[in-house]
Amino acid sequence: MRKKTTKEQSTDQIFDDLEAYLDFCRTYGYKFREPDLYNMRIYPYQQFQKKLNGKNFKDQLGVDLARQYR
Repeated sequence: MRKKTTKEQSTDQIFDDLEAYLDFCRTYGYKFREPDLYNMRIYPYQQFQKKLNGKNFKDQLGVDLARQYR
């Protein structure tokens, strides 16, 4: 079995990050857009980074559901 090259590792990491970001957006009610990955100016990606770092983040789905049932 051959070792992965650096390019393959970085490509795999990008796809892993994209999949994790997609799961985050689906779970917490954010709009998913592929170009937003690694863009800290985008609010959903900021919240994703907060979650990864173990900080408090906003659960948009919970907020929207609370508004709906007022």
